[in-house]
Amino acid sequence: MSSGHAPTSSSPANAALEGGDDAVLPFAVEALDLRGRAVRLGPSIDTILRRHGYPDAVARLIGEAAALTVLLGSSLKLEGRFQLQTKTDGPVGMLVVDFEAPDRLRATARFEAEPVAALGPKARAADLMGRGHLAMTIDQGASQSRYQGVVALEGQSLEEAAHQYFRQSEQIPTLVRLAVAEQMEGGESRWRAGGLLVQFLPTSPDRLRQADLPPGDAPEGHEILTGGPGEDDAWTEARSLVNTVEDHELVDPAVSSERLLYRLFHERGVRVFDAQEVVERCRCSQERVMGMIRSFSPEERRDMVADDGSIGITCEFCSRRYVLDPAEVEREIAAPGA
Repeated sequence: MSSGHAPTSSSPANAALEGGDDAVLPFAVEALDLRGRAVRLGPSIDTILRRHGYPDAVARLIGEAAALTVLLGSSLKLEGRFQLQTKTDGPVGMLVVDFEAPDRLRATARFEAEPVAALGPKARAADLMGRGHLAMTIDQGASQSRYQGVVALEGQSLEEAAHQYFRQSEQIPTLVRLAVAEQMEGGESRWRAGGLLVQFLPTSPDRLRQADLPPGDAPEGHEILTGGPGEDDAWTEARSLVNTVEDHELVDPAVSSERLLYRLFHERGVRVFDAQEVVERCRCSQERVMGMIRSFSPEERRDMVADDGSIGITCEFCSRRYVLDPAEVEREIAAPGA
């Protein structure tokens, strides 16, 4: 990363502080021992959501999940994949968001239309997902071990689930903010999503230990990462500043990530680094489809043949349809080295 903008000499009027959409921006506030990332998703999330025509409530949930996935997945170096997946008993039974380093994003959801409609367009994430689990998986290739963290979903939001993940798995004081909105741009309605992740990473292990972070689940009736006796003053200040962020500031195209960070931390000095692009791009291909079909038995492959004599496979992420000739499929599977 570059050294970024000077901590206190920059101002919102500076052209250097004008950020764009579909980018994640790393930053540091050294005076408070903070590291973090801010993300803005514009055309990428709008493409994902409109391709499937999701109901508004489902679109908002996917937008939040996508922003959270980019915040977490963009920490991967060079190559690797970060996946967020939920499996629950609610109307939205499954969410899957993939971030493939350094910049590729895709997302999909499975839901029941009637129960979703009954909850209304502004349904809470907790009501949409119900109970189940959220899994976060890091796969950095064959040369490194695969890691997965699992959080029980028991009526909390994605923000709250993220806090629980960091409290239990990483034990790093962390605050996450997520927002999604549908806004008018150029006379057309567009989906936008944004997020902010802030972590307290002092060099002293003693300062990292927080008296208000009990092991296991937070006691009933208590919020995750609430303040209390023994909390480091720098983290208390950071949380207070981040809690002033309003949802519209995370998605408003007129309030760039750089402007928001300057508003929050300019008195302490905030350093931003090179922004990283985010693009909507699927991983599906003819080769991947063939690899999937090989995993089925000959009888199962015969059952895939449609009335027109072809095998049709539609990608759940990008809706691209692959039409295959069953005879060619069998020849390729039977070929040496297949």
